[in-house]
Amino acid sequence: MNNASIKTLQEWGKDAEGVLVCAGPCSAESPAQLLGTAAGLAGRPLTFFRAGIWKPRTHPGTFEGVGVEALRWLVEVREQFGFPVGTEVGTAKHVEAALRCGLDVVWIGARTTPNPYAVQEIAEALKGVDIPVLVKNPVSPDLELWLGALERVQNAGIGRLAAVHRGFCTASDTRYRNPPLWRLAIELKRRLPKLSLLCDPSHMCGRADTIFPTAQEALDLLYNGLMVEVHENPAQARSDAAQQLTPAQFQDLIERLVIPRESGGPPYLAQMRGLRHTIDEIDEDIISLLAQRMEVVRQMVPAKRRHGVAALQPSRWREILSSRTSMARRKGLNDEFVAQLYQLVHEEAIRVQEESLLARETPETDDRGT
Repeated sequence: MNNASIKTLQEWGKDAEGVLVCAGPCSAESPAQLLGTAAGLAGRPLTFFRAGIWKPRTHPGTFEGVGVEALRWLVEVREQFGFPVGTEVGTAKHVEAALRCGLDVVWIGARTTPNPYAVQEIAEALKGVDIPVLVKNPVSPDLELWLGALERVQNAGIGRLAAVHRGFCTASDTRYRNPPLWRLAIELKRRLPKLSLLCDPSHMCGRADTIFPTAQEALDLLYNGLMVEVHENPAQARSDAAQQLTPAQFQDLIERLVIPRESGGPPYLAQMRGLRHTIDEIDEDIISLLAQRMEVVRQMVPAKRRHGVAALQPSRWREILSSRTSMARRKGLNDEFVAQLYQLVHEEAIRVQEESLLARETPETDDRGT
């Protein structure tokens, strides 16, 4: 993917200065509901007003959005309140309908992103269009699927391109509806530094009362903006009622958020220089200890081979996981973080054992290749 051809948020235009903020209901339900929500947001610093028109749902028979009719309602919001307006598109026909109504922004949702055929059809429908296009992460934690969808849209000639991080479906039992797995979004930003990255804390959290700390964490990670679900009466919402804020709660959220800078002045840099040097030394020790640990793992291989013992020892792994997370808690570390760390260490230990076994079982050849 070509990072150079991506337009930074500052290059989007005069209305894209600072932090990009999108807000509006999960679903457009009626003209009165859209206009009532927009009225509650009037005067707020919105980059655009959002609402779902077509809703991909798990089960048929649930509310799947109003459809094309609601596009006119969004246009009315723009006419009355001056907000640019946008919606999610899942097919080429959705794109064509949104463009005919003159919508200002479209985005590809998390259920569409992992489908290359659907994304390619949407990209073809966007050719020759100059509007911002946002791409949400796929529901599964697969960075390449996310990058592939972004690349398809970029290849259609879209320069004002952004990614929306809304969390991932995982088997982990966490406080999130869709755990962020921040490292994937950070890696996306490392590969494409010009790409604008937004956080959707509504879908991450699944609960209105936990949106603020997640939104703040995203800004602390230098995200370029937020997409937040706001409804005039969340209790009456036809979809995702628990995660939507009222306009007053949204205003409180915006007022409480702190937008950090990437770096400070000379006093800050002087203080950080010493602390970073200490971290570098600690990291060198960690790498050395990990190398020692893997060498001990290699030493286990001959004994396991002689006695016909498998590389994977489930009871030992459970013991390690339990004891290391207990150690973490005693040291004031997050046990979920340590569990994830040791999962990676354990996977590498299994790989090292398999590699060592394969090396011992491969017959050596002489210089003639016989």
